[in-house]
Amino acid sequence: MRARHKPWADDYLKENNEVVELNPAEYKGKWRQEISEGRPLHLEIGTGKGQFIEGMAGQYPDIHFIGIEVVKSIIVSAVEKVKDTERANVTLINENAQDLSDLFEDNEIDQMYLNFSDPWPKNRHEKRRLTYHTFLEQYQRILKPNGELVLKTDNRGLFEYSLVSFSQFGCTLEEVTLDLHRLEDPTNVMTEYEEKFSAKGQPIYRCRVQFPK
Repeated sequence: MRARHKPWADDYLKENNEVVELNPAEYKGKWRQEISEGRPLHLEIGTGKGQFIEGMAGQYPDIHFIGIEVVKSIIVSAVEKVKDTERANVTLINENAQDLSDLFEDNEIDQMYLNFSDPWPKNRHEKRRLTYHTFLEQYQRILKPNGELVLKTDNRGLFEYSLVSFSQFGCTLEEVTLDLHRLEDPTNVMTEYEEKFSAKGQPIYRCRVQFPK
């Protein structure tokens, strides 16, 4: 469902620059020194309304979380959540993640998250999937050599495609879970979509991967 347009979103993001980084490219290579105060950097692509990143920031105060969301009318909800809980270890970016190397230096990110990304099910849209090999090349560059990528989705087609894509790229599959909530993992922080789909009885898939060095 398309987010309702919020004409005030631009001004709202500018007014909340303690949460939103308006010029993220300026911090390429300097996120750790100037933003995270030396803490590890974890990056979520497609932050949505922010439930996951806000929850992770509360659970792991010694990690700085960066969330990228391209839709202004959606990211404002994430900003509100972070403000309400006064999380000082979250930075939100309203950008397209098409070229992450414009925003981050090689080996700058410790861990990445892809949560309930658009599956782009039609074959002609394969290049838009966030686990297509051109995206994997970007992730490999900005992640530290031992950094992980964690993917969660309810879409079995996307999950199967991603496993093949990771394997063909030479990634190590450290975890493959076909029903995440049966694990009763106490460290799992749910997204809004995850709560919605799991309440309907749909299995949630998760995998953890490391990229070839």
